Amino acid sequence: MTTAENPAAVVPDTKDWTWVLERPCPDCGLDARSVAREEVAGMIRANADAWLAVLAGEEDALRRRRSPEIWSDLEYACHVRDVFRLFHVRLNLMLDHENPIFPNWDQDETAVADRYGEQRPQDVADGLAAAAQTLAAAFEEVADGQWQRTGGRSDGARFTVESFSRYLIHDPVHHLYDVTGERARAAGRRVV
Repeated sequence: MTTAENPAAVVPDTKDWTWVLERPCPDCGLDARSVAREEVAGMIRANADAWLAVLAGEEDALRRRRSPEIWSDLEYACHVRDVFRLFHVRLNLMLDHENPIFPNWDQDETAVADRYGEQRPQDVADGLAAAAQTLAAAFEEVADGQWQRTGGRSDGARFTVESFSRYLIHDPVHHLYDVTGERARAAGRRVV
């Protein structure tokens, strides 16, 4: 059975991942607490470069799931692209409004509705690279006085722009681990 035939087979992730702001991730190895806010833009770009390398792989392999309930590499890449886009919107909400509540986003519903497993890898690569560049540039433009602006989710999770940047970077790093099995590692002060 192909991903396209059964795109809803993935078990929805219902975890509250905000705990990554308090302790290292035992899976991917990233300790978001140690990430300086000034490093996030570079980390986004480095992570995007790693995803572009993944997406340069053989198309059938990119579409293949390791098991029916786990996204394929292509589906993970689509998710990361959309996370970069979503977090750019959310960052702008925090910068432009007082203590906004972010609109809800169902990542699993999006994966099915947008048919992640059927998208063209080159289109995904192009979109991911553009979204990463846009988000990285936006973080580089955050002024010193803006890092403590706040926003939150409807479930009660609250962020400053600074904690939001650390929370964000865990997601694409963790999903790169999901795909490659390589734990986050310091490269100078950058983690891919």
